[in-house]
Amino acid sequence: MMEIYRNLQQRSIVDLTPSPPFLYQDEVHGSLFEQADKTLDLLLTKYLRAYISYEGINRVEKYPFPKEALREALLNTIVHKDYSSGVPIQISVYENKIIFWNSGQLPENWTVGRLFEKHASMPYNPLIANAFFRAGLIEAWGRGIYKITSECETFGVAPPKFNCDFSGLMVEFGAKGEEVSGKTSGKTSGKILELMKSNRGITIPELALEIGVTERSIERNIQNLQKEGVIQRIGPAKGGYWKIIKE
Repeated sequence: MMEIYRNLQQRSIVDLTPSPPFLYQDEVHGSLFEQADKTLDLLLTKYLRAYISYEGINRVEKYPFPKEALREALLNTIVHKDYSSGVPIQISVYENKIIFWNSGQLPENWTVGRLFEKHASMPYNPLIANAFFRAGLIEAWGRGIYKITSECETFGVAPPKFNCDFSGLMVEFGAKGEEVSGKTSGKTSGKILELMKSNRGITIPELALEIGVTERSIERNIQNLQKEGVIQRIGPAKGGYWKIIKE
């Protein structure tokens, strides 16, 4: 079984046990192949919001994390888990990071640093690794870390952080930073005003989805618009509406 959590707030990296509040959570069951497919699909369609842009007339969706690196990390998590523990794999998704955790351990006398060096393949579960290799899901044993770091470099983000202790192995990806220039912020504010004019009851999640930025970015822009006296919130979050004071 695999568990996925979408968290509302930041937590310390050493806190492995997810705790409320959650936006949502899912348990994924089935064969290991099914769990891999279902989990990746959930991450990309439910737990992560893509930033939308256009190249000519083509719509382009860009996720805050490199998809291929997440896929490789997920497969590694499945292949290297200690299944005798009975503890499910846990994936925690935040606004600016995503953490994969399993109950597996590094080979004896290995350190995290060795993972980034050229090393022999020593999968925790060689039979599972062989099954995934024969199914074409992994290319070859021992190349997972290289693929992850290479994808992160191409995507323009730092390699993930690895942390291994007695409880298991954790991999943390940081999201690609959102543009925060005055020019970008101005464009976002302008789009917010246009959408509020056409729909006074529009919500922050709806604004984020329409514009293709994070909800945090929408909240930041709305706060600035309110401070500048451009808009005013009338009524509660549910049932209220936006009033445009000046344009």
